[in-house]
Amino acid sequence: DRLLGVIRQSTMIQATQEEAATDMQAMVGVSRDERALSSPLFAMRKRLPWLNINLLTAFLAASVVGVFENTIAQFTALAVLLPVVAGQSGNTGAQALAVIMRGLALREIQIRHWQRVLLKEVLAGALNGIAIAIVTGLGVMIWSQSAGLAMVIGVAMVISMALAGLSGAAIPLVLTRLGQDPAQSASIILTTVTDIVGFFSFLGLATLFSTLL
Repeated sequence: DRLLGVIRQSTMIQATQEEAATDMQAMVGVSRDERALSSPLFAMRKRLPWLNINLLTAFLAASVVGVFENTIAQFTALAVLLPVVAGQSGNTGAQALAVIMRGLALREIQIRHWQRVLLKEVLAGALNGIAIAIVTGLGVMIWSQSAGLAMVIGVAMVISMALAGLSGAAIPLVLTRLGQDPAQSASIILTTVTDIVGFFSFLGLATLFSTLL
């Protein structure tokens, strides 16, 4: 029954805002210590390790494309459409990641909710994937005059967006379960996963149904 101290509301709000801001930095591999007016040398030292890791993961994603080099050489339209699939899956994963990060930060969810959370994000990704696949398929059909290519990119869109939703939800949960900061470079990890999933699903289906292209 003794007054130990006072926490002012303005102080709490400021601390909450700073925590949210540093989480945004950590997600993309920027140190929590860096500020807008930090020196360029300090920024370079803090960012460079994660940029090197990102470079390594980029080569990993590129190696998936290399596996299907012959298919791409035969159907050059695939190279044009690759960024479309990767971009949509990346955005889907980022949406799931943001929602789960918020849920963890506000204690709306815990590790024990993992099944419900993952199922929700997979279904949301798949449903959005179906809607986007219809629009994409129509666009590709008009552009390429190939029903086979439209079908391939449509199916790949559904698969990649469903798995991207799963990845976006799973990464922060796994990091939390391992006792790590769920925000720490989650975006870099997610980008790698969604790129690989998007490239592999699209090019894999194109190879499998090459006679229809």
